Amino acid sequence: MQLKYKNELAAKDEQIAFYKDFKARQSTKMVGESLEQHCLTQFNQIRMTAFPSAYFEKDNDIKSGSKGDFIFREADADGTEFISIMFEMKNESDTTASKHKNEDFFKELDKDRKEKNCEYAVLVSSLENDNELYNGGIVDVSYRYEKMYVIRPQFFIPMITLLRNAALNSLKYQQELAFVRNQQLDILHFEENLGEFKDKFGRNYRLASEKFQKAIEEIDKSIAQLEKVKKELLSSENNLRLANDKAEELTIKKLTKNAPSVREMFDELKKSE
Repeated sequence: MQLKYKNELAAKDEQIAFYKDFKARQSTKMVGESLEQHCLTQFNQIRMTAFPSAYFEKDNDIKSGSKGDFIFREADADGTEFISIMFEMKNESDTTASKHKNEDFFKELDKDRKEKNCEYAVLVSSLENDNELYNGGIVDVSYRYEKMYVIRPQFFIPMITLLRNAALNSLKYQQELAFVRNQQLDILHFEENLGEFKDKFGRNYRLASEKFQKAIEEIDKSIAQLEKVKKELLSSENNLRLANDKAEELTIKKLTKNAPSVREMFDELKKSE
């Protein structure tokens, strides 16, 4: 076991010596470009297996006056973007006169993230190589700038995977929430349609009821008028019947009851016949 650790330690020492020699033979610009190329190579090695539909390209848009190094974006099958990361790669050789700190680049990186509409900002850095905070792994600096992280180059792919998986879980919950909201909207629309139907039905019922009531009132008036006419007709018929009866009962005797001279004249006429 001890031999195993010695071998691993020796391998690490060789790797450190290689990178120190590698950096010593490059300018500061070349060191930075090599870190970008390193990250791009790492991503391209697993692009088709791990991120087949993702966008990962250099940020070449300088319309705002500045740009990051790389932008990562990914969308679901419906085209809805669920993750976006602005990457900045920073490195410098051990012999560089002006040493930078990671926090020197936070403000500009945050500005680039916002201008390019990215959700996260990640600084991939080998600066401050003796700083235990940054050497410990993924450092969340969102207490300074929202959704910003600082990582060492070896955490480049794990960082993408971590944020992407978190976003996928969030997307799943968002889709489920959207589904529930749609159901609630369907119920709301159903209730709205039912309410609208009730309102229209009630209005039509009221109008029909008012017209029906008016028609009933008109019929009642007509019936009352017909009853009045009927009563008057019955009264007229009774008067006609009485008149007829009186006409049938009419005699000369009755006509001359109070006129004796006329009655004598009718008697004389009757004798002469």
